[in-house]
This record gives sequence, C-alpha cells and structure tokens, in this order.
Amino acid sequence: MPLKGKLVTRGESESLLVIELSKGNEKAFRALFEMYRKDVYSYSLSLLKSSANAKEIVQDVFMKVWLHRENLNPELSFKSFLFTITRNLSFNFLQKAVNDRNLRLAIFQKTQKFHNPIDRQIQDAEYESMRKRAIEGLSPKQRIIFNMSREESKSYQEISSELGISVSTVKNQMSKSLALVRNFLQANADFTLALVALWQLSN
Repeated sequence: MPLKGKLVTRGESESLLVIELSKGNEKAFRALFEMYRKDVYSYSLSLLKSSANAKEIVQDVFMKVWLHRENLNPELSFKSFLFTITRNLSFNFLQKAVNDRNLRLAIFQKTQKFHNPIDRQIQDAEYESMRKRAIEGLSPKQRIIFNMSREESKSYQEISSELGISVSTVKNQMSKSLALVRNFLQANADFTLALVALWQLSN
C-alpha cells in the first residue's frame, strides 16, 4: 500500500519501504536514506579512511539506488545490497586513484595509519600469498613477462630482446596481466589488502 503523511520511521517494514521505493515513492527513499546513511558512511569510511571521500560515496550509493529503483528486490536484505554497492564504488574510486599518483599516495598513507607493525607484517605476508595466487592465474607467457618486469626489474626493451618479441607485444601482455592480477585481488582480497596490492602494482 502507498505510504502517506509523515516520513516513515525505522519501525516501518523495510520490505514495504523497498516496494514503495521501487514504485518511485520519494518518501520511502528518504526514509531508507535516513535509516542507512550512517551505516553506509561508516562502512565507506572504514574502507577509504577519508571522511570527505566516504561522504561522496554515500551520495553515489543512494543515487545509484534511486536510478535503479525499479530493479530492487524487497525479499533481499537492503542493507547488504547497500554495502555491496558501497564496496564496489569504493573499489572504483581506488581504480581511479591508481592513475592519480597524488590521490593514490594520500589514500595509501591514510590507510597505513590504521595498522600497527604486527598488522603490517601479517598484511605483507597475506599480500605476498595473494599476489602469487594471482600470478599463477596468468598464462605461461604472461607469467614470464610479468616476472621479468616486476621481479627482475627489466625494461620492456630488455624483455623484448631476450624473448625475441616486439616491445608492443610486451606492453600488451603486461597490460593484460596487470588487469588480471588487479581483478583477482579485488575479487579475493579484503579492501585494505587490495589497496596495498594495487599500490605495489602501480609503482
């Protein structure tokens, strides 16, 4: 049934709110926003370690919800749905940061402040294990080129000469390898570990 009168409170059925939101009911949208905006902000802040960026993610999350309201499923947890969007948008933000050295450095430094030396040792070990698993997923040719570039610090020209392939082929294979490794880390590592990994890969 349609929602009437004053703004709906937390006591109202979440599923009813989601149903009404899917119909374009703005009161339902505002009610859900007030109900979960702090949770989304806290989760985003725990990922990005930046209040300003977390607030921006909150806006983006609920904008995405509104734009795709017709596809909402009232039988599923709305909070879990919001957190999934939050995580995805945070990773998208991180991907942009990979191409912006200053932004990447700022995020990385803020993240590291939340870890003590023991946490860092554990994190480094987890990163190395996850990185090896990611590299194992590459093709034999990609692994050779990747290791020559990242482990042996050889230039693309040196790799080209040693393997008897063109520099453009080396660049193309490295580009594909980095994309595969990043996707693997994002899908299998927690956010902070993925952040460290992407930082390492981009340097």
